[in-house]
Amino acid sequence: MTSRREFFAAAAAGIACQNRLRAAKTASSEFPYAEFEARVARRDFRGMTKDVLPTPCMLVDLDLFEKNVKTMADNCKTTGINVRPHVKVHKSVDVAKRQIAEGAIGLTCATIAEAELMSGAGIKHVLWTKQPASMNNISRAVALSKRDPTFMFVVDDPQVTDWVEEAAAAKNTRLKIGVSVFAGMTRQGIENGQPAVDLAQRITKSKRMSFEGFMAYSGGAAHTKTWAARRKKSSDDLAGVRETVDLARKAGLPVNFVSGGSTGTYNIDKDNGLTELEAGSYVFMDTNYFAVGGKQNDALYTDFDGALTVLTTVDSKRHPNQVTTDYGNKALTRPTDQVKGMPWLKVGSQGAEYGTLSWTDAGRDLKLGERVEIYCTTLDMSTAVYDRYYVTRGDQLVDVWPIMGRGGAAQR
Repeated sequence: MTSRREFFAAAAAGIACQNRLRAAKTASSEFPYAEFEARVARRDFRGMTKDVLPTPCMLVDLDLFEKNVKTMADNCKTTGINVRPHVKVHKSVDVAKRQIAEGAIGLTCATIAEAELMSGAGIKHVLWTKQPASMNNISRAVALSKRDPTFMFVVDDPQVTDWVEEAAAAKNTRLKIGVSVFAGMTRQGIENGQPAVDLAQRITKSKRMSFEGFMAYSGGAAHTKTWAARRKKSSDDLAGVRETVDLARKAGLPVNFVSGGSTGTYNIDKDNGLTELEAGSYVFMDTNYFAVGGKQNDALYTDFDGALTVLTTVDSKRHPNQVTTDYGNKALTRPTDQVKGMPWLKVGSQGAEYGTLSWTDAGRDLKLGERVEIYCTTLDMSTAVYDRYYVTRGDQLVDVWPIMGRGGAAQR
C-alpha cells in the first residue's frame, strides 16, 4: 500500500515534471515538425519560430537587412554614385530583387552561373566581373548576351576579345564589354594608361562588341583598417584608373561606367573617380568588416548592422567552461566568429560537425539545448555551404529565401 508520504511525494514529482515541460514549451513547441518542409514550400509560416529550425542554419533579421539596403541606397542617391551590388555575398534572387527595388541599377556577379541565375530571374544589367577564357564560359557568355542584351562582362586581354568576337559572330550576337584594369590587386586587370585604352579601342572597332566602360576593383582597400587609411589606399589604387579614364575620353571613347568599390569604401570612392559601386557585404555584414572601423569610429564599423547570424544548438555539456555545438568545420566555423549578445564566449571547432563555445568569466554558463546566434567571419565563404536563409522578425519566422547561386563546379 502506498503511504500518504509516498503519495504526496509522487504527486509533487508529477507536478514538477509538468511544470518543467510547460516551461520548456515555446510559441511553436506544438508545431508538427513532420510538416515543416511542406509548410515552407507553401510559405505558411504561422506559428513557426526560431526554436523549430534545424541547426546550424542561417538567420536573416529582416528589419536590419532592410535598414542596411536602405542606408546604401540613400547614400548613393545623396552622393550621386550608382550601386550595382555584388551577389557573391548572398547568392539569392530574393535578396537581389530587394536591392533592385531600392534603386540598384543592376547586379555584379563573380561567376557565369550567378549571372545566368540572376538574368534568368528577370533582373537586367548584370555585370560579370571575370573574363571568359574557356570554351564553356565563352559559349555561355555569348548565349546569355543573346538572351539578355543588357548583360555585360569584362576582358583584360586582346586574345580573349578575339575569342569572344569569333564566338559572337558564329551565333550572330552582339556583346557588351567592359575592360578590367589593374587597381592594386594582382589577380586581373590590364595595365592602366595606353594599354587599357588600346584594348578599349580594339573592342570599339569590333563588329560584334561594344565598349561600355572600365572595371577597377580595389580589393585591398576594402578591408584596410581605419577610414582614413582606407581612403588613402583607395585613392592610391585608383590613381592609374583615373588616368586611364581621362585618356579614353580624350581619345573619343565612350566611358559609360567606372565600376568598383566595396562596402568598406562605399562613402569614399565617388571622390576617387568611380561612377558605380560593386558593394555586397553591406546587406548582412560579417566580423571581418566589423573590425575595419568606420568614419566615426576607428575601432568598429557601425555604418551597417549585423543582419545575418548562424543559429547553433548546444549539443553536449560535459566539461567545465565549455560546451559542444553543431556548428563545426562543415558549417565553416572560425575562431574569429563572434557570438551575438554574448561577447564573453569564444568560438572554436572540434571537427566536421562539432563546434565549441568556451569562456573564462566566472559565473557564466550555457544550458544544454540552448540556441546561440553567431556572426560568421566571411560571408562569401559561409553562405556557400547553406541552402537557405530563414528570415525572421524577432523570434518569428516570416520567410525563407533559397541560396540558389551556391552550386559547385558543375553549376559554375
